[in-house]
Amino acid sequence: MMDSLHRLRVEYGKDDRLAYLGHLEVIGTVQRSVRRAGLPFSIGNGFARRMRIQFSQALPVGASSACEYYDVYLEDRIDPDEALELLAAATPPGLAPVRAAYVDPHQDALEAWLTRATWDCVLVGQGLAPVAWTRATAAVRAKGSLRYLRGDKEKTVQLASTLVSADFSPSEEGLRLALETRNTPEGSLRPGVLVEAARELLGAEAGIMDTLRVRRVWQSHEETDGSLVEPL
Repeated sequence: MMDSLHRLRVEYGKDDRLAYLGHLEVIGTVQRSVRRAGLPFSIGNGFARRMRIQFSQALPVGASSACEYYDVYLEDRIDPDEALELLAAATPPGLAPVRAAYVDPHQDALEAWLTRATWDCVLVGQGLAPVAWTRATAAVRAKGSLRYLRGDKEKTVQLASTLVSADFSPSEEGLRLALETRNTPEGSLRPGVLVEAARELLGAEAGIMDTLRVRRVWQSHEETDGSLVEPL
């Protein structure tokens, strides 16, 4: 059945104003948009017959993005530019689609296939020294793993595999962090978790951080040889 379907990948953004919109709410909004667009989407078998659609990994609460993706399976192949035009007219501006193309229907599930991410983070505050934060982040990474609470559950993330790079630089608002992360079957690193661990290690030397703004700006697939593949 899946061999006869067409896998349309759509790139869209999540506006800063929607940063606190939850992942399930995003999924529901996108699904309604696909229905309103009139695309010939496929319905899964089984007791709960749902739209065949996959999403990239959920954003942390409070994060915006310039590069989110979903794959919707279509029963009929239509021109991707036409599909994009229909989706754009049916989707709220804050989640507007920007690109669409067909991809290999046998490719791994989208959430698992997208294994690399780049984040643009701004630490808003005073007295935030790049050298001190760089030193603290290196010390956190040297521990190998990082434990943190997510809700009332303790989580552990392996930094050797999930933290690719972290570069701090001055910003008019405080401090900018360019962060590269890797998603693994065992888990992924959230920017806020790393920043909080570094701040705890710095103590009073951390300065005053009022707000952390997080934006995902790039996603890709990492091959076994280290090369990166664009989603579209």
